[in-house]
Amino acid sequence: MEENTFLGTGWSFPPYFIKETNSAAMTVGEANIRENLNLLFDTKIGERIMEFDYGTNLHALIFESNTEDLAPQIVDTVSNAILNYEPRIVLEEVKVVDNDVLNGRIDISVHYRVIGTNTRHNLVYPFYLSEGTNLTTRPQPSDQ
Repeated sequence: MEENTFLGTGWSFPPYFIKETNSAAMTVGEANIRENLNLLFDTKIGERIMEFDYGTNLHALIFESNTEDLAPQIVDTVSNAILNYEPRIVLEEVKVVDNDVLNGRIDISVHYRVIGTNTRHNLVYPFYLSEGTNLTTRPQPSDQ
């Protein structure tokens, strides 16, 4: 285990169990923060019964057109979720990067600093705009 146990310990996600120790697999410290951020982004608002406001509305933006209004919506959604539900970090920047927009993917780059250790980290969360549409947006190789 890591030395930074003061940053928190939690179940790994997805949860699994270790047969040899008859216990759940755990994450500690900065790895736990990274897992919690991914879980926060993957959770829809209203999905958790005891934490009704936990999560983001990123799933509602999946089918939106990639216009100039989309990036600020994503930045606001992610920033507010982090500010409300991850007190162990200081959010420095959230950027939307159009690396693979032809395939329906944009990346959400989150730059943050861990308060307890003052270390800087970057998390890149892939966000697929064409998810679940059965559309083939990949460029096809030419036959020439």
